[in-house]
Amino acid sequence: MTQKYVYFFGNGQAEGRAEMKNLLGGKGANLAEMTSIGLPVPPGFTITTEVCTEFYKNNQVYPESLTATVAENLKRVEALMGRKFGDPKNPLLVSVRSGARASMPGMMDTILNLGLNDTTVQGIIAQSGDERFAYDAYRRFVQMYSDVVMGMEKDILEHLLEQKKEQRGVHQDTELTAADWRELVGAFKLKIREELGKEFPEDPHEQLWGAIGAVFGSWMNPRAITYRKLNSIPAEWGTAVNVQSMVFGNMGDDCATGVAFTRDPSTGENYFFGEFLVNAQGEDVVAGIRTPQPINRVKDKDGKLPSMEEVLPECYRQLADIRNILEKHYKDMQDIEFTIEKGKLFMLQTRNGKRTAPAAIKIAVDMVKEGLIDEKEAVLRVQPSQLDQLLHPSLDPAAAKQIIAKGLPASPGAVSGQVVFSADEAEAEAKVGKKVILVRIETSPEDIHGMHAAQGILTARGGMTSHAAVVARGMGKCCVAGCGDIKVDYAGETFTARGGVVVKKGDTITLDGSCGDVMLGAVPTVAPAMTGDFAQLMTWVDTYRKLRVRANADTPHDAKVARQFGAAGIGLCRTEHMFFDAERIAAVREMILSEEVEGRERALAKILPMQKGDFIGLFREMKGLPVTIRLLDPPLHEFLPQEEKDLEELSKTMKVPVGALRHKVEFLHEFNPMLGHRGCRLGITFPEIYDMQVRAIMEAACELVKNEGFTIVPEIMIPLIATVKELQVLKQNAVAICDEVVARYGVTLEYLIGTMIELPRAALTADEIAGEAEFFSFGTNDLTQTTFGLSRDDAGKFLPFYVDHGILAEDPFVSLDQNGVGQLVKMAVEKGRATRPKIKLGICGEHGGDPSSVIFCHKAGLDYVSCSPFRVPIARLAAAHAALAP
Repeated sequence: MTQKYVYFFGNGQAEGRAEMKNLLGGKGANLAEMTSIGLPVPPGFTITTEVCTEFYKNNQVYPESLTATVAENLKRVEALMGRKFGDPKNPLLVSVRSGARASMPGMMDTILNLGLNDTTVQGIIAQSGDERFAYDAYRRFVQMYSDVVMGMEKDILEHLLEQKKEQRGVHQDTELTAADWRELVGAFKLKIREELGKEFPEDPHEQLWGAIGAVFGSWMNPRAITYRKLNSIPAEWGTAVNVQSMVFGNMGDDCATGVAFTRDPSTGENYFFGEFLVNAQGEDVVAGIRTPQPINRVKDKDGKLPSMEEVLPECYRQLADIRNILEKHYKDMQDIEFTIEKGKLFMLQTRNGKRTAPAAIKIAVDMVKEGLIDEKEAVLRVQPSQLDQLLHPSLDPAAAKQIIAKGLPASPGAVSGQVVFSADEAEAEAKVGKKVILVRIETSPEDIHGMHAAQGILTARGGMTSHAAVVARGMGKCCVAGCGDIKVDYAGETFTARGGVVVKKGDTITLDGSCGDVMLGAVPTVAPAMTGDFAQLMTWVDTYRKLRVRANADTPHDAKVARQFGAAGIGLCRTEHMFFDAERIAAVREMILSEEVEGRERALAKILPMQKGDFIGLFREMKGLPVTIRLLDPPLHEFLPQEEKDLEELSKTMKVPVGALRHKVEFLHEFNPMLGHRGCRLGITFPEIYDMQVRAIMEAACELVKNEGFTIVPEIMIPLIATVKELQVLKQNAVAICDEVVARYGVTLEYLIGTMIELPRAALTADEIAGEAEFFSFGTNDLTQTTFGLSRDDAGKFLPFYVDHGILAEDPFVSLDQNGVGQLVKMAVEKGRATRPKIKLGICGEHGGDPSSVIFCHKAGLDYVSCSPFRVPIARLAAAHAALAP
């Protein structure tokens, strides 16, 4: 049987359905579905994603049967519309749009009004009785086609348009006449020939295949590639192409076009939210060229433009009914596009709407209350990566603010940064660690890389459904759009705000994407709280997840934050972080630089009460929950002074000549410290260091048990074990001290001694190591370094190149390498449990907060993951997704 490459939809019948989005793309599948459920959809057909895949596999050559199949389906559209493609008297015009299986708003190409030429435009005039409309559609087509298909810089024709408006003394496109548009079409074509050395195509069939090829080609354009990387969309998925009969929102005042969301995509409020323009085509709404109007009456009108509910009340009622039909059918918030032609409503798209994290949570919780979905579905509706938006500070309501402008609250959050005016600048400044705010008159898909690099986005034009707003919400970036209070001067690298305030490149501003305020300077922030709908969702999350989530925390403050975010204990306390405290670094250095054991022990005796105090604070914050404390891990040279003045000060304290100290510092320097004298190797050669730490841990625990009635099970973790013999020696020392302290305090206290699995040899011999270790914690940062032979500190120089060129799918320090490092983890789990069936297994590397890595840990059979405090809710949600996955 011949493979089917084209699927038709129209007149209530469709060959596709919503479940076929992998084949038809999201747009094509939903056009078919809307057609099937009786909604007014202009007829058309979808060329499948499989054609895109073959197109790239076969050197951009189409399958043999495609030309004939497209021609057959085009005839079916002609029959339904009563018009003929390319006919001079009664022409059919079509749109050609992309449609990947995952929504990629604005990233790929679209061509409208296709089929127009100098002959068919006369047929459109005859059909519509409106010469101005016909030539407006024609010039739009020439502009889009020359850019998308022919590769001409679009600003060239835009400049001619601006010249015409200036010549005519008008500001809006709508003020130009039929004669103006006719002249511009001719000027556009001359400029295309001048710039490109070829004629604009007149043959509608040549135009159609040029557009189809351009849409398939746009799957690999830079902005689409960037978007896919940011959203983990595989390149092999490909895009579909949708060819659909045109309906026109720009034929007069009884015509319109718009974009709407069935609920507010920023807040999640159950409120029909959207924008439209009278006498316009789709790109006018999202491009920010004209100020869009709300589709319904706003609560406080405040002099705003009249709504669709007032201007086109019957069409609004139809649209509101369709909103309800779509939500009940899809059981999710929908993002819809519509056009009204001569008072008749047409649906051009529906898809699950992009939303902010607060909106995602509210919509999920509300839909459970409304009976549309169950609790499991609500948990799966919110992506773990989205929660990052909620887990960082918002503006302090008590802080002083100098508000210099107000725009639309397009994507919530609060951020401060230095002003930049181009996407390239934003990316460059972010690479050197600067926090920036990207300020644009309006953004375009070409700005995607700068939007990703910036802390937030501010635009002078555009509405709540503009490119900036939609993309920022999808990224979780703070965005204030349509800020008419500012005037941007790219040449002068400034913008002018209310009261003539001039903000220059490099100045700091603050954005509040929740209310649209723009403030001068940096405004203080406050920590987030897990309350309301967020708390409700996380209650459901904890019902379904099986993997426990701990936090990496080194201070009582970190432990408190972690507990507030739902951590089930501490999975990693890095004791070396405590050594850098200003009050104790001198004693640490004295310990390191002492030549004799007695000298080291004297210095360690000064540190002991400090370490003990640290652990008491952690145990108090984590009362009733497990705490894993890692003994000293980094090489000793990291603690030593490098400046001459610091050496001189230490010389006075230790009463040792500066020259002797300098010699010792040079002696301890290591060429490759990550593979050097660190971790358990320090404990073997300088046992007094680990002895002091174990004593501090146990004394802290025993005091709280004896004096405050705590129940504590300290987990003492020995790092960088490569051989079981290392662990045997160090465990024997630790057990002796633990038992001595417990006996001295006269309490009953259970404790565990385990190790980190962070070397390939440890994973390979985990069955032997489990004979001594009562728990394993996978240190995946070092395990990744030692498996790949990479230095995490240096690999940043070339790893981005590897990811950009597909050598590595992702940075292995960000998302766990499941095929390599992951196999070592699985092996160690199996071997460890074979020796000690009830061994406790966790992960404490940075991967513990990465959603895909958390899902891997669930499948590998770990007991818990540990991550930074602010990522605890992300890991909890990812663990629930793992448990609910089919």
